[in-house]
Amino acid sequence: MCDFVLVTGDSYVDHPSFGAAIIARVLEADGFSVSILAQPDINNPKSFKKFGTPKLGFLVTAGNIDSMVAHYTAAKKRRSDDAYTAGGKHGKRPDRAVTVYCRKIREIFGGVNIIIGGLEASLRRFAHYDYWSDAVMPSVLVDSTANLLVFGMGERAIRKIAERLKNDEKIAEIRDIKGTCFLVKPEETPHGYVQCPGFKEVCADKKAYARACKIQYENQDESKGILQRHGGVMLVQNPPSEALNEAEMDEVYALPFSRAYSPEYEKAGGVPAIEEVKFSITHNRGCFGACNFCAITLHQGRKISWRSKKSVVEEARILTKMPDFKGYIHDVGGPTANFRKDACDKKGYCKGKKCLAPEKCPSLKAEHGEYLGILRAVRELKGVKKVFVRSGIRFDYLMHDSDGAFFKELVAHHISGQLKIAPEHCVNRVLDKMGKPHIEVYERFSRRFYALTKSLGKEQYLVPYLISSHPGAGLKDAVAMAVYLKKNKLRPEQVQDFYPTPGTVSTCMYYTGLDPFTGEQVYVAKTAEEKAMQRALLQYFNPKNRPLVIKALKLTGRQDLINFLK
Repeated sequence: MCDFVLVTGDSYVDHPSFGAAIIARVLEADGFSVSILAQPDINNPKSFKKFGTPKLGFLVTAGNIDSMVAHYTAAKKRRSDDAYTAGGKHGKRPDRAVTVYCRKIREIFGGVNIIIGGLEASLRRFAHYDYWSDAVMPSVLVDSTANLLVFGMGERAIRKIAERLKNDEKIAEIRDIKGTCFLVKPEETPHGYVQCPGFKEVCADKKAYARACKIQYENQDESKGILQRHGGVMLVQNPPSEALNEAEMDEVYALPFSRAYSPEYEKAGGVPAIEEVKFSITHNRGCFGACNFCAITLHQGRKISWRSKKSVVEEARILTKMPDFKGYIHDVGGPTANFRKDACDKKGYCKGKKCLAPEKCPSLKAEHGEYLGILRAVRELKGVKKVFVRSGIRFDYLMHDSDGAFFKELVAHHISGQLKIAPEHCVNRVLDKMGKPHIEVYERFSRRFYALTKSLGKEQYLVPYLISSHPGAGLKDAVAMAVYLKKNKLRPEQVQDFYPTPGTVSTCMYYTGLDPFTGEQVYVAKTAEEKAMQRALLQYFNPKNRPLVIKALKLTGRQDLINFLK
Protein backbone atom coordinates (compact mmCIF):
# COMPACT_ATOMS: atom_id res chain seq x y z
CA MET A 1 0.00 0.00 0.00
CA CYS A 2 1.46 3.37 -1.03
CA ASP A 3 1.27 6.63 0.90
CA PHE A 4 -0.30 8.62 -1.92
CA VAL A 5 -1.99 7.90 -5.22
CA LEU A 6 -1.48 10.83 -7.58
CA VAL A 7 -4.29 11.03 -10.13
CA THR A 8 -3.56 13.14 -13.20
CA GLY A 9 -5.53 14.01 -16.32
CA ASP A 10 -2.34 13.94 -18.41
CA SER A 11 -0.39 10.96 -19.59
CA TYR A 12 2.48 10.77 -17.12
CA VAL A 13 5.72 12.47 -18.12
CA ASP A 14 8.57 12.43 -15.59
CA HIS A 15 9.95 15.84 -16.52
CA PRO A 16 10.28 19.02 -14.40
CA SER A 17 8.03 20.94 -16.80
CA PHE A 18 5.12 18.79 -15.60
CA GLY A 19 3.67 19.67 -12.20
CA ALA A 20 2.59 16.13 -11.35
CA ALA A 21 6.16 14.91 -11.82
CA ILE A 22 7.56 17.61 -9.54
CA ILE A 23 5.10 16.83 -6.74
CA ALA A 24 5.73 13.08 -7.05
CA ARG A 25 9.51 13.53 -6.96
CA VAL A 26 9.40 15.98 -4.06
CA LEU A 27 7.33 13.57 -1.96
CA GLU A 28 9.55 10.65 -2.96
CA ALA A 29 12.61 12.65 -1.84
CA ASP A 30 10.95 13.08 1.58
CA GLY A 31 10.53 9.32 1.92
CA PHE A 32 6.91 8.96 0.83
CA SER A 33 5.76 6.38 -1.69
CA VAL A 34 3.69 7.73 -4.58
CA SER A 35 1.82 5.73 -7.21
CA ILE A 36 0.85 7.50 -10.43
CA LEU A 37 -2.65 6.89 -11.75
CA ALA A 38 -2.70 8.64 -15.14
CA GLN A 39 -5.98 9.21 -16.95
CA PRO A 40 -8.11 6.61 -15.17
CA ASP A 41 -11.28 5.54 -16.93
CA ILE A 42 -14.16 7.25 -15.14
CA ASN A 43 -16.54 4.60 -16.44
CA ASN A 44 -14.52 1.78 -14.96
CA PRO A 45 -14.24 1.77 -11.12
CA LYS A 46 -11.50 -0.87 -11.35
CA SER A 47 -9.16 1.64 -12.96
CA PHE A 48 -9.33 3.75 -9.78
CA LYS A 49 -8.59 0.70 -7.62
CA LYS A 50 -5.32 -0.16 -9.38
CA PHE A 51 -3.21 0.78 -6.35
CA GLY A 52 -5.80 0.19 -3.63
CA THR A 53 -6.55 2.69 -0.90
CA PRO A 54 -3.54 4.92 -0.17
CA LYS A 55 -2.41 5.31 3.42
CA LEU A 56 -2.46 9.10 3.41
CA GLY A 57 -4.69 10.12 0.53
CA PHE A 58 -5.31 10.85 -3.12
CA LEU A 59 -3.63 13.79 -4.84
CA VAL A 60 -5.71 14.96 -7.80
CA THR A 61 -4.78 17.25 -10.69
CA ALA A 62 -6.31 17.83 -14.12
CA GLY A 63 -2.77 18.03 -15.51
CA ASN A 64 -0.62 20.86 -16.82
CA ILE A 65 -3.55 22.90 -18.15
CA ASP A 66 -7.24 23.35 -17.40
CA SER A 67 -9.12 20.37 -18.82
CA MET A 68 -11.66 22.60 -20.56
CA VAL A 69 -8.92 24.56 -22.31
CA ALA A 70 -7.36 21.24 -23.29
CA HIS A 71 -10.65 20.11 -24.82
CA TYR A 72 -12.14 23.23 -26.44
CA THR A 73 -11.06 26.14 -28.65
CA ALA A 74 -11.94 29.76 -27.91
CA ALA A 75 -14.96 29.21 -30.17
CA LYS A 76 -16.04 26.35 -27.87
CA LYS A 77 -15.37 23.80 -30.58
CA ARG A 78 -14.09 20.40 -29.51
CA ARG A 79 -10.39 19.97 -30.23
CA SER A 80 -9.35 16.97 -32.29
CA ASP A 81 -6.15 16.22 -30.38
CA ASP A 82 -4.53 16.53 -26.96
CA ALA A 83 -0.79 17.18 -26.70
CA TYR A 84 -0.71 15.93 -23.11
CA THR A 85 -2.07 12.49 -24.00
CA ALA A 86 -0.14 9.59 -25.52
CA GLY A 87 -0.47 9.64 -29.29
CA GLY A 88 -2.13 13.04 -29.08
CA LYS A 89 -5.42 11.22 -28.63
CA HIS A 90 -8.39 13.29 -27.59
CA GLY A 91 -10.91 12.25 -24.94
CA LYS A 92 -8.75 10.41 -22.41
CA ARG A 93 -9.67 12.80 -19.60
CA PRO A 94 -13.11 14.11 -18.63
CA ASP A 95 -14.27 17.71 -18.83
CA ARG A 96 -13.64 19.45 -15.49
CA ALA A 97 -11.32 16.61 -14.61
CA VAL A 98 -10.58 17.60 -11.01
CA THR A 99 -14.23 17.54 -10.02
CA VAL A 100 -15.05 14.34 -11.93
CA TYR A 101 -12.04 12.43 -10.59
CA CYS A 102 -12.69 13.50 -7.00
CA ARG A 103 -16.36 12.58 -7.07
CA LYS A 104 -15.52 9.18 -8.49
CA ILE A 105 -12.87 8.63 -5.80
CA ARG A 106 -15.36 9.68 -3.11
CA GLU A 107 -17.96 7.29 -4.55
CA ILE A 108 -15.52 4.37 -4.53
CA PHE A 109 -13.39 5.04 -1.44
CA GLY A 110 -15.75 6.96 0.85
CA GLY A 111 -14.06 9.19 3.42
CA VAL A 112 -10.52 8.91 2.07
CA ASN A 113 -8.39 12.07 2.14
CA ILE A 114 -8.45 13.97 -1.17
CA ILE A 115 -6.11 16.89 -1.89
CA ILE A 116 -6.45 18.80 -5.16
CA GLY A 117 -3.93 21.01 -6.91
CA GLY A 118 -2.47 22.05 -10.25
CA LEU A 119 -3.61 24.81 -12.57
CA GLU A 120 -7.28 23.81 -12.85
CA ALA A 121 -7.78 23.67 -9.09
CA SER A 122 -5.68 26.79 -8.48
CA LEU A 123 -7.56 29.04 -10.91
CA ARG A 124 -10.96 27.71 -9.87
CA ARG A 125 -10.42 28.02 -6.12
CA PHE A 126 -12.92 30.86 -5.76
CA ALA A 127 -16.39 31.21 -7.27
CA HIS A 128 -15.56 31.80 -10.93
CA TYR A 129 -17.11 32.51 -14.31
CA ASP A 130 -17.05 29.38 -16.45
CA TYR A 131 -16.94 30.33 -20.13
CA TRP A 132 -18.11 26.95 -21.39
CA SER A 133 -21.31 26.84 -19.35
CA ASP A 134 -21.68 30.66 -19.44
CA ALA A 135 -22.37 30.66 -15.71
CA VAL A 136 -20.70 31.37 -12.41
CA MET A 137 -19.57 28.16 -10.74
CA PRO A 138 -18.67 27.63 -7.06
CA SER A 139 -15.17 26.94 -5.86
CA VAL A 140 -13.87 23.65 -7.22
CA LEU A 141 -13.26 22.68 -3.60
CA VAL A 142 -17.02 22.74 -3.03
CA ASP A 143 -17.88 20.98 -6.28
CA SER A 144 -15.25 18.27 -6.01
CA THR A 145 -15.85 17.23 -2.35
CA ALA A 146 -12.06 17.29 -1.79
CA ASN A 147 -10.67 18.04 1.67
CA LEU A 148 -7.88 20.47 0.81
CA LEU A 149 -6.88 22.57 -2.18
CA VAL A 150 -3.26 23.50 -2.84
CA PHE A 151 -2.94 26.60 -5.00
CA GLY A 152 0.08 28.01 -6.77
CA MET A 153 3.40 26.20 -6.77
CA GLY A 154 2.73 23.41 -4.31
CA GLU A 155 6.05 21.99 -3.08
CA ARG A 156 6.06 23.70 0.33
CA ALA A 157 2.40 23.01 1.05
CA ILE A 158 2.34 19.36 -0.02
CA ARG A 159 5.44 18.51 2.02
CA LYS A 160 3.89 19.98 5.15
CA ILE A 161 0.56 18.29 4.52
CA ALA A 162 2.23 14.92 3.94
CA GLU A 163 4.30 15.15 7.11
CA ARG A 164 1.31 16.04 9.26
CA LEU A 165 -0.83 13.26 7.79
CA LYS A 166 2.07 10.87 8.44
CA ASN A 167 1.99 11.97 12.08
CA ASP A 168 -1.69 10.95 12.28
CA GLU A 169 -3.13 14.46 12.20
CA LYS A 170 -6.66 14.55 10.84
CA ILE A 171 -6.96 16.36 7.52
CA ALA A 172 -9.85 18.43 8.87
CA GLU A 173 -7.45 19.87 11.46
CA ILE A 174 -4.87 21.02 8.90
CA ARG A 175 -5.95 24.61 8.54
CA ASP A 176 -2.83 26.73 8.93
CA ILE A 177 -0.64 25.84 5.95
CA LYS A 178 0.05 28.69 3.55
CA GLY A 179 -0.93 28.05 -0.05
CA THR A 180 -4.01 25.99 0.86
CA CYS A 181 -7.78 26.43 0.84
CA PHE A 182 -10.32 24.57 2.98
CA LEU A 183 -13.98 24.73 3.97
CA VAL A 184 -15.33 25.37 7.46
CA LYS A 185 -18.60 26.13 9.18
CA PRO A 186 -19.15 29.92 9.26
CA GLU A 187 -18.77 29.99 13.06
CA GLU A 188 -15.27 28.46 12.68
CA THR A 189 -14.06 31.16 10.29
CA PRO A 190 -10.55 32.40 11.22
CA HIS A 191 -10.09 36.05 12.22
CA GLY A 192 -8.02 38.65 10.42
CA TYR A 193 -8.83 37.51 6.88
CA VAL A 194 -10.44 39.76 4.26
CA GLN A 195 -13.84 38.64 2.98
CA CYS A 196 -14.93 38.97 -0.63
CA PRO A 197 -18.54 38.74 -1.89
CA GLY A 198 -19.89 35.21 -1.59
CA PHE A 199 -21.04 32.75 -4.21
CA LYS A 200 -24.68 33.80 -4.00
CA GLU A 201 -23.73 37.49 -4.38
CA VAL A 202 -21.38 37.06 -7.32
CA CYS A 203 -23.97 34.95 -9.13
CA ALA A 204 -26.63 37.64 -8.71
CA ASP A 205 -24.60 40.84 -9.11
CA LYS A 206 -21.82 41.46 -11.62
CA LYS A 207 -20.55 44.42 -9.60
CA ALA A 208 -20.11 42.06 -6.66
CA TYR A 209 -18.24 39.64 -8.93
CA ALA A 210 -15.88 42.45 -9.98
CA ARG A 211 -15.31 43.44 -6.33
CA ALA A 212 -14.48 39.83 -5.48
CA CYS A 213 -11.96 39.70 -8.33
CA LYS A 214 -10.27 42.88 -7.13
CA ILE A 215 -9.96 41.57 -3.56
CA GLN A 216 -8.54 38.25 -4.77
CA TYR A 217 -5.85 39.92 -6.88
CA GLU A 218 -4.96 42.54 -4.31
CA ASN A 219 -4.25 39.78 -1.80
CA GLN A 220 -2.43 37.36 -4.07
CA ASP A 221 1.19 38.11 -3.17
CA GLU A 222 2.31 37.67 0.44
CA SER A 223 -0.78 39.32 1.84
CA LYS A 224 -3.89 38.48 3.83
CA GLY A 225 -5.94 35.34 3.60
CA ILE A 226 -9.32 35.54 1.90
CA LEU A 227 -12.80 34.31 2.80
CA GLN A 228 -15.71 33.60 0.47
CA ARG A 229 -19.01 32.22 1.65
CA HIS A 230 -20.57 29.33 -0.26
CA GLY A 231 -24.01 28.73 1.20
CA GLY A 232 -23.63 27.02 4.56
CA VAL A 233 -19.83 26.85 4.44
CA MET A 234 -16.97 29.33 4.31
CA LEU A 235 -14.17 28.94 1.82
CA VAL A 236 -10.93 29.92 3.50
CA GLN A 237 -7.84 30.74 1.46
CA ASN A 238 -4.73 31.03 3.58
CA PRO A 239 -2.06 33.48 2.43
CA PRO A 240 0.05 32.15 -0.48
CA SER A 241 3.10 30.01 0.19
CA GLU A 242 6.42 31.78 0.28
CA ALA A 243 8.24 31.42 -3.02
CA LEU A 244 11.07 28.89 -3.01
CA ASN A 245 14.47 30.41 -2.45
CA GLU A 246 17.41 29.71 -4.75
CA ALA A 247 18.68 26.70 -2.81
CA GLU A 248 15.21 25.16 -2.68
CA MET A 249 14.68 25.70 -6.39
CA ASP A 250 18.03 24.05 -7.08
CA GLU A 251 17.02 21.11 -4.90
CA VAL A 252 13.76 20.57 -6.79
CA TYR A 253 15.36 20.65 -10.23
CA ALA A 254 18.16 18.33 -9.14
CA LEU A 255 15.70 15.52 -8.37
CA PRO A 256 16.20 12.38 -10.49
CA PHE A 257 13.68 13.01 -13.26
CA SER A 258 13.93 10.52 -16.12
CA ARG A 259 12.93 13.36 -18.52
CA ALA A 260 10.77 10.98 -20.49
CA TYR A 261 7.22 9.72 -20.72
CA SER A 262 6.30 6.32 -19.35
CA PRO A 263 7.55 3.51 -21.66
CA GLU A 264 3.99 2.20 -21.92
CA TYR A 265 3.19 5.15 -24.22
CA GLU A 266 5.80 4.21 -26.80
CA LYS A 267 3.39 2.15 -28.91
CA ALA A 268 1.04 5.12 -29.18
CA GLY A 269 3.87 7.33 -30.41
CA GLY A 270 4.75 9.02 -27.15
CA VAL A 271 3.35 12.17 -25.55
CA PRO A 272 3.57 15.15 -27.94
CA ALA A 273 3.87 17.79 -25.19
CA ILE A 274 7.35 16.63 -24.23
CA GLU A 275 8.80 17.63 -27.59
CA GLU A 276 8.63 21.35 -26.76
CA VAL A 277 10.33 20.95 -23.39
CA LYS A 278 12.57 17.89 -23.58
CA PHE A 279 15.67 19.97 -24.24
CA SER A 280 14.46 23.11 -22.51
CA ILE A 281 15.42 24.45 -19.09
CA THR A 282 13.29 26.41 -16.63
CA HIS A 283 15.40 28.92 -14.71
CA ASN A 284 12.64 30.95 -13.02
CA ARG A 285 9.04 31.08 -11.84
CA GLY A 286 6.55 33.88 -11.39
CA CYS A 287 5.92 36.98 -13.50
CA PHE A 288 5.60 40.57 -12.32
CA GLY A 289 4.44 41.52 -15.85
CA ALA A 290 0.92 40.59 -14.66
CA CYS A 291 -0.95 40.75 -17.97
CA ASN A 292 -4.68 40.78 -17.25
CA PHE A 293 -5.41 37.83 -19.54
CA CYS A 294 -2.69 35.61 -18.11
CA ALA A 295 -3.24 32.91 -15.49
CA ILE A 296 0.28 33.16 -14.04
CA THR A 297 -0.54 36.06 -11.70
CA LEU A 298 -3.21 34.11 -9.80
CA HIS A 299 -1.23 30.86 -9.93
CA GLN A 300 2.52 31.44 -9.57
CA GLY A 301 2.18 35.06 -8.49
CA ARG A 302 4.29 38.12 -9.25
CA LYS A 303 7.21 37.23 -7.02
CA ILE A 304 10.14 35.72 -8.92
CA SER A 305 11.90 32.51 -7.87
CA TRP A 306 15.11 31.56 -9.58
CA ARG A 307 17.70 28.82 -9.79
CA SER A 308 21.41 29.32 -9.42
CA LYS A 309 23.67 29.50 -12.44
CA LYS A 310 25.35 26.28 -11.29
CA SER A 311 22.01 24.45 -11.18
CA VAL A 312 20.98 25.57 -14.68
CA VAL A 313 24.36 24.73 -16.21
CA GLU A 314 24.32 21.30 -14.57
CA GLU A 315 20.89 20.56 -16.08
CA ALA A 316 22.19 21.64 -19.47
CA ARG A 317 25.12 19.27 -19.03
CA ILE A 318 22.66 16.44 -18.30
CA LEU A 319 20.78 17.24 -21.51
CA THR A 320 23.97 17.02 -23.58
CA LYS A 321 24.42 13.42 -22.44
CA MET A 322 20.97 12.27 -23.49
CA PRO A 323 21.12 9.84 -26.43
CA ASP A 324 18.91 11.90 -28.77
CA PHE A 325 20.47 15.29 -28.01
CA LYS A 326 21.46 17.01 -31.28
CA GLY A 327 23.35 19.96 -29.84
CA TYR A 328 20.43 22.37 -29.41
CA ILE A 329 19.07 23.68 -26.11
CA HIS A 330 15.59 24.78 -27.19
CA ASP A 331 15.01 27.24 -24.36
CA VAL A 332 16.41 28.64 -21.13
CA GLY A 333 13.36 30.42 -19.88
CA GLY A 334 10.22 30.39 -17.78
CA PRO A 335 6.93 32.27 -17.62
CA THR A 336 8.96 35.30 -18.70
CA ALA A 337 12.42 34.30 -19.84
CA ASN A 338 14.30 37.47 -18.95
CA PHE A 339 13.10 37.89 -15.34
CA ARG A 340 15.79 36.81 -12.85
CA LYS A 341 14.98 38.91 -9.79
CA ASP A 342 12.00 40.72 -8.33
CA ALA A 343 10.96 43.96 -9.97
CA CYS A 344 12.37 46.18 -7.22
CA ASP A 345 13.72 46.17 -3.67
CA LYS A 346 10.33 46.63 -2.01
CA LYS A 347 8.87 43.81 0.06
CA GLY A 348 5.85 42.44 -1.78
CA TYR A 349 4.06 44.06 -4.70
CA CYS A 350 1.97 47.22 -4.87
CA LYS A 351 -1.80 46.71 -4.89
CA GLY A 352 -3.64 47.92 -7.97
CA LYS A 353 -0.46 48.85 -9.82
CA LYS A 354 1.68 47.17 -12.46
CA CYS A 355 5.45 47.26 -12.70
CA LEU A 356 5.62 47.79 -16.47
CA ALA A 357 2.26 49.06 -17.71
CA PRO A 358 1.09 51.43 -18.87
CA GLU A 359 4.53 52.84 -18.05
CA LYS A 360 7.58 51.63 -16.15
CA CYS A 361 7.34 52.07 -12.38
CA PRO A 362 10.12 54.39 -11.13
CA SER A 363 11.19 51.71 -8.64
CA LEU A 364 11.68 48.99 -11.26
CA LYS A 365 15.24 47.72 -11.74
CA ALA A 366 15.83 46.25 -15.19
CA GLU A 367 19.00 44.23 -15.62
CA HIS A 368 20.03 41.05 -17.43
CA GLY A 369 23.54 40.42 -16.13
CA GLU A 370 22.82 37.13 -14.36
CA TYR A 371 20.65 35.77 -17.14
CA LEU A 372 23.23 36.67 -19.74
CA GLY A 373 25.90 34.94 -17.67
CA ILE A 374 23.81 31.76 -17.61
CA LEU A 375 23.25 31.82 -21.37
CA ARG A 376 26.96 32.33 -21.99
CA ALA A 377 27.89 29.44 -19.71
CA VAL A 378 25.37 27.07 -21.31
CA ARG A 379 26.40 27.85 -24.86
CA GLU A 380 30.04 27.16 -23.96
CA LEU A 381 29.32 23.61 -22.81
CA LYS A 382 30.85 20.81 -24.80
CA GLY A 383 28.34 19.39 -27.26
CA VAL A 384 26.12 22.49 -27.31
CA LYS A 385 25.79 24.02 -30.77
CA LYS A 386 23.10 26.59 -30.05
CA VAL A 387 21.07 27.87 -27.12
CA PHE A 388 17.71 29.39 -28.02
CA VAL A 389 15.35 31.60 -26.02
CA ARG A 390 11.84 30.63 -27.08
CA SER A 391 9.67 31.33 -24.05
CA GLY A 392 8.36 34.85 -23.62
CA ILE A 393 10.80 37.74 -23.71
CA ARG A 394 9.29 40.76 -21.99
CA PHE A 395 10.43 43.32 -24.55
CA ASP A 396 9.37 46.35 -22.49
CA TYR A 397 11.53 45.19 -19.57
CA LEU A 398 14.43 44.64 -21.96
CA MET A 399 14.08 48.18 -23.31
CA HIS A 400 14.42 49.59 -19.80
CA ASP A 401 17.84 47.96 -19.34
CA SER A 402 20.45 50.67 -19.93
CA ASP A 403 23.10 48.02 -20.64
CA GLY A 404 22.63 46.80 -24.21
CA ALA A 405 24.78 43.68 -23.84
CA PHE A 406 21.89 41.24 -23.40
CA PHE A 407 19.90 42.59 -26.34
CA LYS A 408 22.93 42.34 -28.61
CA GLU A 409 23.79 38.79 -27.56
CA LEU A 410 20.16 37.71 -27.74
CA VAL A 411 20.10 38.78 -31.39
CA ALA A 412 23.57 37.38 -32.09
CA HIS A 413 23.27 33.96 -30.45
CA HIS A 414 19.83 32.98 -29.15
CA ILE A 415 17.27 33.34 -31.95
CA SER A 416 16.42 30.62 -34.46
CA GLY A 417 15.55 33.03 -37.26
CA GLN A 418 12.40 34.31 -35.59
CA LEU A 419 11.77 35.87 -32.19
CA LYS A 420 8.22 35.50 -30.89
CA ILE A 421 7.03 38.44 -28.82
CA ALA A 422 3.63 39.66 -27.71
CA PRO A 423 2.63 43.27 -28.40
CA GLU A 424 -0.99 41.90 -28.55
CA HIS A 425 -2.58 45.04 -30.05
CA CYS A 426 -1.78 48.55 -31.30
CA VAL A 427 -4.60 50.58 -29.73
CA ASN A 428 -3.34 51.89 -26.39
CA ARG A 429 -6.80 52.03 -24.82
CA VAL A 430 -7.14 48.29 -25.51
CA LEU A 431 -3.60 47.62 -24.29
CA ASP A 432 -4.53 49.31 -21.00
CA LYS A 433 -7.28 46.74 -20.50
CA MET A 434 -4.79 43.98 -21.29
CA GLY A 435 -2.31 45.34 -18.76
CA LYS A 436 0.27 45.70 -21.52
CA PRO A 437 2.66 48.58 -22.35
CA HIS A 438 1.68 51.02 -25.07
CA ILE A 439 2.53 50.25 -28.69
CA GLU A 440 5.30 52.88 -28.78
CA VAL A 441 7.43 50.60 -26.58
CA TYR A 442 7.08 47.75 -29.07
CA GLU A 443 7.97 50.12 -31.92
CA ARG A 444 11.19 51.18 -30.18
CA PHE A 445 12.01 47.55 -29.54
CA SER A 446 11.33 46.60 -33.14
CA ARG A 447 13.59 49.35 -34.50
CA ARG A 448 16.40 48.32 -32.19
CA PHE A 449 15.96 44.63 -33.01
CA TYR A 450 16.22 45.14 -36.75
CA ALA A 451 19.13 47.56 -36.38
CA LEU A 452 21.06 44.95 -34.37
CA THR A 453 20.10 42.20 -36.79
CA LYS A 454 21.36 44.25 -39.74
CA SER A 455 24.60 45.20 -37.98
CA LEU A 456 25.32 41.53 -37.32
CA GLY A 457 24.61 40.55 -40.91
CA LYS A 458 21.73 38.27 -39.98
CA GLU A 459 18.31 37.69 -41.48
CA GLN A 460 15.96 37.44 -38.51
CA TYR A 461 12.40 38.51 -37.92
CA LEU A 462 9.97 39.36 -35.17
CA VAL A 463 6.83 37.23 -34.98
CA PRO A 464 4.17 39.21 -33.09
CA TYR A 465 1.44 37.50 -31.11
CA LEU A 466 -1.91 39.31 -31.27
CA ILE A 467 -5.22 38.92 -29.43
CA SER A 468 -8.54 39.74 -31.08
CA SER A 469 -11.78 40.55 -29.24
CA HIS A 470 -10.14 41.22 -25.88
CA PRO A 471 -12.44 43.16 -23.54
CA GLY A 472 -12.17 46.81 -24.49
CA ALA A 473 -11.57 46.05 -28.18
CA GLY A 474 -14.36 46.94 -30.60
CA LEU A 475 -14.63 46.49 -34.34
CA LYS A 476 -13.13 49.93 -34.99
CA ASP A 477 -10.10 48.93 -32.92
CA ALA A 478 -9.66 45.82 -35.03
CA VAL A 479 -9.79 48.00 -38.17
CA ALA A 480 -7.11 50.25 -36.65
CA MET A 481 -5.02 47.14 -35.98
CA ALA A 482 -5.39 45.97 -39.58
CA VAL A 483 -4.25 49.36 -40.87
CA TYR A 484 -1.30 49.30 -38.48
CA LEU A 485 -0.26 45.85 -39.68
CA LYS A 486 -0.55 46.87 -43.32
CA LYS A 487 1.49 50.05 -42.87
CA ASN A 488 4.19 48.18 -40.96
CA LYS A 489 4.26 45.27 -43.42
CA LEU A 490 3.34 42.74 -40.76
CA ARG A 491 1.48 39.54 -41.57
CA PRO A 492 0.95 37.78 -38.24
CA GLU A 493 0.74 34.02 -38.24
CA GLN A 494 -0.36 33.94 -34.59
CA VAL A 495 -3.74 35.49 -33.83
CA GLN A 496 -5.67 34.27 -30.82
CA ASP A 497 -9.29 35.08 -30.11
CA PHE A 498 -9.52 36.16 -26.50
CA TYR A 499 -10.11 33.04 -24.40
CA PRO A 500 -11.90 33.68 -21.07
CA THR A 501 -10.02 31.17 -18.93
CA PRO A 502 -11.01 30.80 -15.26
CA GLY A 503 -9.80 33.32 -12.73
CA THR A 504 -8.15 36.03 -14.83
CA VAL A 505 -8.85 39.76 -14.64
CA SER A 506 -9.71 39.80 -18.35
CA THR A 507 -12.27 37.03 -17.82
CA CYS A 508 -13.84 39.16 -15.09
CA MET A 509 -14.11 42.01 -17.61
CA TYR A 510 -15.58 39.65 -20.20
CA TYR A 511 -18.27 38.40 -17.83
CA THR A 512 -19.14 41.61 -15.99
CA GLY A 513 -18.39 44.30 -18.57
CA LEU A 514 -16.52 46.09 -15.77
CA ASP A 515 -12.89 46.84 -15.02
CA PRO A 516 -12.57 45.38 -11.50
CA PHE A 517 -9.91 47.91 -10.47
CA THR A 518 -11.60 51.10 -11.71
CA GLY A 519 -15.26 50.10 -11.87
CA GLU A 520 -15.44 51.52 -15.41
CA GLN A 521 -17.64 49.98 -18.08
CA VAL A 522 -15.73 47.87 -20.62
CA TYR A 523 -16.97 47.03 -24.09
CA VAL A 524 -17.04 43.27 -24.75
CA ALA A 525 -17.42 41.59 -28.13
CA LYS A 526 -19.53 38.51 -27.52
CA THR A 527 -21.27 37.58 -30.75
CA ALA A 528 -19.63 34.95 -32.91
CA GLU A 529 -19.97 37.25 -35.92
CA GLU A 530 -18.09 40.17 -34.38
CA LYS A 531 -15.39 37.90 -33.02
CA ALA A 532 -14.93 36.39 -36.47
CA MET A 533 -14.66 39.85 -38.05
CA GLN A 534 -12.11 41.06 -35.49
CA ARG A 535 -9.98 37.99 -36.05
CA ALA A 536 -10.28 38.30 -39.84
CA LEU A 537 -9.12 41.93 -39.76
CA LEU A 538 -5.93 40.93 -37.97
CA GLN A 539 -5.24 38.57 -40.86
CA TYR A 540 -6.80 40.73 -43.57
CA PHE A 541 -4.28 39.46 -46.15
CA ASN A 542 -5.74 35.94 -46.13
CA PRO A 543 -8.10 35.62 -49.12
CA LYS A 544 -10.44 33.45 -47.04
CA ASN A 545 -11.03 36.42 -44.74
CA ARG A 546 -11.93 38.86 -47.51
CA PRO A 547 -15.77 38.70 -47.13
CA LEU A 548 -15.56 39.29 -43.36
CA VAL A 549 -13.03 42.12 -43.79
CA ILE A 550 -15.28 43.91 -46.29
CA LYS A 551 -18.31 43.47 -44.05
CA ALA A 552 -16.43 44.87 -41.05
CA LEU A 553 -15.19 47.87 -43.04
CA LYS A 554 -18.72 48.66 -44.19
CA LEU A 555 -20.13 48.34 -40.67
CA THR A 556 -17.51 50.78 -39.36
CA GLY A 557 -17.95 53.21 -42.24
CA ARG A 558 -14.45 52.57 -43.56
CA GLN A 559 -15.23 51.58 -47.14
CA ASP A 560 -12.24 53.75 -48.09
CA LEU A 561 -10.00 50.93 -46.81
CA ILE A 562 -11.49 48.12 -48.90
CA ASN A 563 -8.82 48.37 -51.60
CA PHE A 564 -6.07 49.21 -49.10
CA LEU A 565 -6.64 46.12 -46.95
CA LYS A 566 -6.09 43.32 -49.39
